[in-house]
Amino acid sequence: MSTHAPIRLGISSCLLGEAVRYDGGHKRDPFLVQTLGPMVEWVPVCPEVEVGLGTPRETIRLIHDSTELDGVRLVMGKSGVDLTKRVRRYSRQRVRALAKENLSGYILKKDSPDKVWHEQGVKERNGRGLFAGELCRQFPNMPVEEEGRLHDPRLRENFIDRVFMYRRLRALFCGRWTIGDLVSFHTAYKLVLMAHSPQGYRELGRLVAEAKGLPRAELVRCYEDELMAAMAKPATRARHANTLQHTVGHFQQTLDQVSRRELASVIEDYRQGLIPLIVPLTLIRHHARRLDVSYLLGQRYLDPELKELMLRNHV
Repeated sequence: MSTHAPIRLGISSCLLGEAVRYDGGHKRDPFLVQTLGPMVEWVPVCPEVEVGLGTPRETIRLIHDSTELDGVRLVMGKSGVDLTKRVRRYSRQRVRALAKENLSGYILKKDSPDKVWHEQGVKERNGRGLFAGELCRQFPNMPVEEEGRLHDPRLRENFIDRVFMYRRLRALFCGRWTIGDLVSFHTAYKLVLMAHSPQGYRELGRLVAEAKGLPRAELVRCYEDELMAAMAKPATRARHANTLQHTVGHFQQTLDQVSRRELASVIEDYRQGLIPLIVPLTLIRHHARRLDVSYLLGQRYLDPELKELMLRNHV
């Protein structure tokens, strides 16, 4: 898998404007279609239509059942026809097929469905469809998000961060790689990790330091698990500011006093919410290039991919 190949994302078909909803309509999302769409390749999926339910159709309910794998059964709302086995079989096969699509993430339709009904008629808003459950089982570290949550700029930025990181990580481990390659990869993303999870940054550092003593399969599993868990924590303004201040230490002996004061002021302005992140990043990158600070020049935090940077401009 190459990082130069198009970014491929799975998506609920209705979000692209396809008329596959139970009522014959769609839920076209302007951000996904108009902003994100030109930068990715979509892999649309509609479990209800693909399993043969047709459009329009009865609404579907998740019924609480502790004996089932996900704690729920899937039934037609009016007729009561039980679809659990049929949909579960389809989900296993469809998700296995998605493994060949080189997906870097998946966007699900919100409320599709997410309410679990109990025998007493009580409903809880904490359900997850059978297809979504199977998707997360087979791809536990792949970024999966609901379209409704992507309306939150912070969650949207985090999803974009995770998509790019997952893509790069899979590109590393899908090819021939050495411990040295892993060390280089980890070194390049240290500041990214610091902005998302200082604890994850420290734990992954220890794992990489012990890499030579671990079986390769175990190393891959542990590194991917810990990396994507760290990336799942949204980078906050405070953590970004602390990460930016960390970079200043690399100029300690080379940057003049006036420039250091300017840099400190810009970072504080960012911390206070007065300017966007791109301002201190650009200034730090300028000084790193001017003074040839090799460690900072190798940090992807300061030099994201063009598509990643373009998407960040919309958050």
